[in-house]
Amino acid sequence: MMSITASLGAILVRDLDTLRMEVEAYPAEADLWRVVPGIANSGGTLALHLAGNIQHFIGAVLGGSGYRRNRDAEFQDRSVPRQEVVEGIHRAIGAVKQTMSGLNDAVLDDPFPDLVAGVRVKAGDFLIHLVSHTTYHLGQVDYHRRIVTGGAPLGGAVSPTRLWSAEKPAAG
Repeated sequence: MMSITASLGAILVRDLDTLRMEVEAYPAEADLWRVVPGIANSGGTLALHLAGNIQHFIGAVLGGSGYRRNRDAEFQDRSVPRQEVVEGIHRAIGAVKQTMSGLNDAVLDDPFPDLVAGVRVKAGDFLIHLVSHTTYHLGQVDYHRRIVTGGAPLGGAVSPTRLWSAEKPAAG
């Protein structure tokens, strides 16, 4: 049986990998940075934010990676080459794999090591929050890409078939 922390890590890896696919699905790199009226953030901005957020909270705070976050740059940089965005996503995936594989479920009841938005929360609550935060912004990136490019949704992007425990039933 897989632990809760490992399951949370696996979902984050799935969603970050889907984010990478979304970023790569923009036909033109400039579309990644287009801002649509009524929407404050481009797909590129959200991708930078998610990669920075995960590298900070999971990689640095929980994993001691030494990553230094520049949150302001995540929302101000508007012309980062797509390949750099993808590399940031890969680093976030690496941070999740490295850190979450070293955690056991006992950590879920511990306080998260840093204050979050000025409050103390349990690590389990915050890890679940990070998963939902990632999936929320992933949906925004998907809609942004489809609005800007007229593209289709990525099939099965966050499907239960991509969960670590998914297995086809035996024929019979």
